[in-house]
Amino acid sequence: MVRNMTTASPTMALSQFAAELQSKNLPAEVISKLGELFLDYLRVASIGARMPWSGWARSYQFRLGGQGRSNILFSRRTTNPVQAAFLNATFAGSTDSDDTHVGAMLHPGAIVFSAALAIATDSGVSGSRFLSAVAAGYEVMIRIALAIQPSHFQRGFQSTSTCGGFGAATAAATLLAEHNIEERVAHSLGIAASFAGGLTQFYQSGSTVKRIHAAHAAECGVGSALLASQGFSGPTDILEGSNGFARAYADCVDFDLLTSRLGADFRLMEVMVKGHACSARVQAAIEAVLELAKSEPFYPSDVASIRVGVPQVIVGRLTRPRPVDLQAAQMSLPFSVALAVCKIGRDPNSSVLDVEDFEGGLQDDMVRAVEDRVHWEVDPDVEATSTPEAVSAKVLLKLNSGREMKTFVNAPLGSPSRPVSHDQQVKRFRTELSQRVSIDACDALANLSQSIDRLESMERIVNLLQPESTGSFMPLDDQLGIG
Repeated sequence: MVRNMTTASPTMALSQFAAELQSKNLPAEVISKLGELFLDYLRVASIGARMPWSGWARSYQFRLGGQGRSNILFSRRTTNPVQAAFLNATFAGSTDSDDTHVGAMLHPGAIVFSAALAIATDSGVSGSRFLSAVAAGYEVMIRIALAIQPSHFQRGFQSTSTCGGFGAATAAATLLAEHNIEERVAHSLGIAASFAGGLTQFYQSGSTVKRIHAAHAAECGVGSALLASQGFSGPTDILEGSNGFARAYADCVDFDLLTSRLGADFRLMEVMVKGHACSARVQAAIEAVLELAKSEPFYPSDVASIRVGVPQVIVGRLTRPRPVDLQAAQMSLPFSVALAVCKIGRDPNSSVLDVEDFEGGLQDDMVRAVEDRVHWEVDPDVEATSTPEAVSAKVLLKLNSGREMKTFVNAPLGSPSRPVSHDQQVKRFRTELSQRVSIDACDALANLSQSIDRLESMERIVNLLQPESTGSFMPLDDQLGIG
């Protein structure tokens, strides 16, 4: 599908791959996967668009006064590509519900789809070009992050923000350039690296800044591609250079991961979709609790202790109890497990923890009481079964009666080894989007998601996402007083 890249430098090998990738050469399973991820992107963006911080982001962007043809999701309003990418990525990437590559420790979809959609709706490119740009963006972003993990994370960086710009820049540059695409992508990557940022102090201190980490990456990547299109250049050895990205942002790097079987094996196939609005690495523990409760119901007050076996990689930032705010709660294994116990204790049919659950749990004395009974330990079985695609969990739950219940979840639902079926994905999508658009529009979008490569433009999709008065949510335009 692509030329031999073994002699190219890492930066140029990725640029060449992106420049030459065409949707007609993508394996059928990759096209299908991207369709599923696109539906998930729209679903979580709809959830995120009603969050308060999305309102802050809209107010901030509208104050900047941007004008252009790029569509804002669920709105009749358009703006320039940079601001559209920022807003749409805020919607999709701010609730910790978006797709995740576990090993790379990042969320690609919110960034790459937002960047590609911003350029596609501004320039009117075909669905075929859109899909190949998205595939390239996913692949570049994931591979760069894999090459520098886990030391990148251990040094205090969040790769969604730092590496996300590479995915956005790749997708945007391939859509903007008509000639010398390889060179344009390389320059865009070089520029994006200078804009990379994203620290993880929020794990310790709280704050809402992580809500816009994906948005920052999307706007920087699109901006980098636009700057390159106007003549600016970036170092075309930015990944491997002596003062380049890898040396600056990690203690060790494996450049082989950037190019190994590039164009043959697609790492985007390893991306998971989430069932719960929290860290991907605690999803299995939540599912273990829900599984136990459904096999033998119990109330929160019945629980004497919960011991969770975890892998070493989550120790520290994800095992902190007593979170200081909503963001910290979504990143806390003890809190998440306690919340699951309390929610299913009150509603035996519960199967999902959403953002509202986490927010309410912060004020719930029962959740706090159960959290004090949650203990974790590094478990060799969990360590051995956790992979770059999923983190497993072992849970031992003891009741006041003396009864012990235990289970092992090898991978949460939505992981590559336990994929959400197409019908399940469509059901989740329809449940959320039908609150904004008609059922007919939902069904049309679900069908189109599996044939994006055959669309003449992305206009059909963005038109179906236009707000309708029949939805149960007030359209964003009405919220903002936009006629």
